[in-house]
Amino acid sequence: MSFEQYNTEHQRRLILEQLEKENDYAQNQIVMKQILAAYGQTLSTDKVLAEFAWLQEQDLVALDKFGGFTVAKLTERGLDVANGASQMPGIARKGV
Repeated sequence: MSFEQYNTEHQRRLILEQLEKENDYAQNQIVMKQILAAYGQTLSTDKVLAEFAWLQEQDLVALDKFGGFTVAKLTERGLDVANGASQMPGIARKGV
């Protein structure tokens, strides 16, 4: 596995775990970008949106647009992956 793939898988894991911590399991791309930066993952807004889109394709999040914001909301399947009850290729395993 390349270093870039390793980082991407861990960034996706971090996004899911952060959504799990939200009261409504949802967050917009700007706040998520700031959260990721606080964990040492400096991503562009385009990269955050690309990861949101990838997670949506896997049915792990649902996306809604409000004004200039894209909000990702964890699905039931996404919650299973976030809390480690399920695994998915392309996302780092919980605790690894």
